[in-house]
Amino acid sequence: MRLGDNRRMDEPCNIASALPRLARECPDRVAIRCPGRNGRYDVALSYAQLDARSDAIAAGLGKRGIGRGTRCVVMVRPTPEFFLLMFALFKLGAVPVLIDPGIDKRALKQCLAQAQAAAFIGIPLALLARALLGWAPSAKLRVTTGRVALLADVTLAQIEADGQGAGSQLAATAPDDEAAVLFTSGSTGVPKGVVYRHRHFVAQTAMLRDMLGIEAGGVDFPTFPPFALFDPALGLTSVIPDMDPTRPARANPRKLHAAIARFQADQLFGSPALMRVLAEYGEALPTLRRVTSAGAPVPPEIVQRMLELLPPEATFWTPYGATECLPVAVIEGRELLELRARTETGAGTCVGRPVAGNTVRIIGIDDNAIARWSDALLAPPGEVGEITVAGPSATDAYFGREDQTALAKIRETLPDGGERVVHRMGDLGWFDAQGRLWFCGRKSQRVRVDALTTLCTEQVEPIFNTHPAIARTALVGVGASGAQTAVLCFELRPGSGADSKEVADELRHIADGFAHAAKIDVFLHYPKPFPVDIRHNAKIGREKLAAWAATKIAAAGRE
Repeated sequence: MRLGDNRRMDEPCNIASALPRLARECPDRVAIRCPGRNGRYDVALSYAQLDARSDAIAAGLGKRGIGRGTRCVVMVRPTPEFFLLMFALFKLGAVPVLIDPGIDKRALKQCLAQAQAAAFIGIPLALLARALLGWAPSAKLRVTTGRVALLADVTLAQIEADGQGAGSQLAATAPDDEAAVLFTSGSTGVPKGVVYRHRHFVAQTAMLRDMLGIEAGGVDFPTFPPFALFDPALGLTSVIPDMDPTRPARANPRKLHAAIARFQADQLFGSPALMRVLAEYGEALPTLRRVTSAGAPVPPEIVQRMLELLPPEATFWTPYGATECLPVAVIEGRELLELRARTETGAGTCVGRPVAGNTVRIIGIDDNAIARWSDALLAPPGEVGEITVAGPSATDAYFGREDQTALAKIRETLPDGGERVVHRMGDLGWFDAQGRLWFCGRKSQRVRVDALTTLCTEQVEPIFNTHPAIARTALVGVGASGAQTAVLCFELRPGSGADSKEVADELRHIADGFAHAAKIDVFLHYPKPFPVDIRHNAKIGREKLAAWAATKIAAAGRE
């Protein structure tokens, strides 16, 4: 008998629990394909191999004291070793700690110290950085994926050899057991470690499967490696792209197309930056039946172009969510395009309807902590407020950051006397009369011109992004909240040849046609590509732009 989360009743709450079953049912099916050093896809793991080898690694780690609840930093590229390690740790009930390696080095060191991990598992370069920079001082066991245990206690190959023949290592993990600590990208502040419990991963897997209609046997091309961890639990073959996952905007579209065609991939996940690469390359993608893009709003022109490159029956989905809670809502590309005119006139970006199982509500904007839920918190219908969500994938804490947990979580008492956590997304939005959720921007990035006027990035920027010479715009505020100068920074399209002063005048004229956009006082050309987040290369670093704009305004005042 199967439960709604696709587990057997006798299986523990653990996304790795699918591996033994799939190894029995389809042992020779390829679970993961990875490019080798030469770029050729000559590395593959069947479900039987993934199950047996992750068991061996788990057993080898267990002999060195790694077990349930042990936190282990994992700094390994998306190679077979990464997936073997992650499933080995899940099976043990150990807690992998994942941090984007491209974040600010001081923040990275702070995150690694905060995690208080007992083990550090990484590529040789990560072990060298750890030794030179003092990363993860609490780690007593050091494991390298290299051939020699340089700066490490043991190699991963030795770990696996020590565990050979040990049999199944799947621990009887409980739903509330910690499963992982995943650090946010830190795109709007210091990265925070999100505590995932096993029930969160299991719920995410089921919600994504049901939301997108995923069936076992498909071939996925996930350009964001953590998403590939869901594929084995869903019975998919995962083809890892030959690209730097921290720089999707620089991916080589020719290589992506070649792999998608060779392995007949029928589904693809990527950030908006990756979608832009494929859209601008302009070659058809005839094997794909489902494309999913998340991490930031996907520009309408990219959605339009991607739909043109896909077969007529293919779907293009843009789920909305965050590291702390995913998925929250979803919309298909064709419906998104139907609403494009509303986006370009200041409504925000529609992110669709809440995913089944989620309770999504809008509360009044408040920067303070809220301890207990009350319906009095709710914003009036149709009014912009903060998006909140309660549901099976909503996490309930940040690791070692009680202050941030208090700001982001609200405790709600249910009618039956039980309790649940309501996560504050930190995003602003509103519901329309059809029950669709509209995203208006980050709460921390709103611009408060005066006591009565608040400008939201996603309600302002799309108005100006329609200008033919504009690549993108960014609304920022300069000065104290409540008395800020609203500034629109703009980036010109490469090769547009447009004069930045003339464009600024034209943008000012566009602003005059909208009551809220007319509150913008300054238009500034940013001479380089906007700063963006490491993880998806899509979220604009408006905090950095605000600091730059402040210096430009100050300099102009001295002239």
